Amino acid sequence: MPRKTLAKNGYLPRLVDEQIERYLEVFGAVEVAGAKWCGKTWTALAHAQSVSYVDEELDMARADPKLMLIGDRPHVIDEWQLAPAIWNAVRHAIDDERGLRGAWLLTGSSTPISSDDQEGQSRHSGAGRIGSVRMYPFSLAESGESERSVSLGGLFAHRFQPAKVENDTRQLAELICRGGWPEALDLSAENGQLVAREYLRLVFEKSAPKHGKSGEVTRRLCLSIARNLGQSPTYKTIISDMYGGEDNPSSLVTEQTLASYLEFLRSIYLVEEVPGWVPPKRSKKRLATKPKRYFADPSLAAALLLLSPDSLLADGQTFGLVFENLCIRDLKVYAQAMDPSMPAAVYYYRDDSGLEADAVIETLDGRWAAFEFKLSEEKVPDAVKSLRRLRKKVAENPRAQGRPPEFLCVITGIGSYAREVEEGIYVVPLRALAD
Repeated sequence: MPRKTLAKNGYLPRLVDEQIERYLEVFGAVEVAGAKWCGKTWTALAHAQSVSYVDEELDMARADPKLMLIGDRPHVIDEWQLAPAIWNAVRHAIDDERGLRGAWLLTGSSTPISSDDQEGQSRHSGAGRIGSVRMYPFSLAESGESERSVSLGGLFAHRFQPAKVENDTRQLAELICRGGWPEALDLSAENGQLVAREYLRLVFEKSAPKHGKSGEVTRRLCLSIARNLGQSPTYKTIISDMYGGEDNPSSLVTEQTLASYLEFLRSIYLVEEVPGWVPPKRSKKRLATKPKRYFADPSLAAALLLLSPDSLLADGQTFGLVFENLCIRDLKVYAQAMDPSMPAAVYYYRDDSGLEADAVIETLDGRWAAFEFKLSEEKVPDAVKSLRRLRKKVAENPRAQGRPPEFLCVITGIGSYAREVEEGIYVVPLRALAD
């Protein structure tokens, strides 16, 4: 019989729920981390018996962090990073009770400002004691806006059935602008954009200064990332983009400073970095390849660029870029949910000849699949040719040291039919896809 939890009325199940349950069976505590407002607390409460809200008892939490651990288990410690010493208190409590499993759920929308707590004590990694689960805003499958007729895990297992979904171009533009924020799911695109804009305002006016950063520099950097979605520009190019009207942009922001701002954006889970992929897992090129950057949710890019559904419909190129951000968000959710014990990783591929794939999903056992994102059906044939070339280069070249892909896939935005165009190559509308 399922245990009674603190789940709120109307709680929409998340794909990450299964991973949280698995981790509670393995670790003494589980950290649920992700962007602010993506639903971490609601999800944690769906697995918990009690809760401590650190922001409501901050002075007490900082004076004696062990008090935040009190409560029926599993016990949620919400926004634990406001009193970072809680982390070590949880770790010590796990050490003191041999064999402890699933006692605490720690939720937070940023990593602590430093690795030290207020008393200057070093924060232990928690390895072996505290498992970490990443959350994202709602994917289309979670919000009920995907037909879920094509399974990502099914494709990896070589299972596929053709399907048809409703093709509504304007609805796709509205879904991008509204975003996957829990509080925005029942809102119009216009009102959903208010949520995204408020999110960004708080980042620029509150979070950035709290972390010792300039709100204006943070805003310029985010705008540059929005203008270059899915690209991997150099630090020099980003700085020039941020201060293009100045004679000497590097005198305003150094590359070292820029690196610290990018780390800040990652630490609050606002920006997602997708690393480069090469077939040999041990290849040093995986570290040498510059990452591509996206936002945690496409609505943030839309808000920064002042986009509306109408403006997206009038600008196909920009529509395609923010659609790519939507695809990355959903693929990360689905890849993580395929196997809760072995979440897959999302990469991208680009070589010196210009051959590329917008995304590559690789499982821990070395299986992989490559994806191209195309807003419209008219670009599908070129995408198929590109994926075919990638398969040939990796699987038929002994120097590549690569195994063949499990499948190749073109994900479309404006399209109705999920189909296999040739053996092992599929075309799937995003609104047909699920885990």
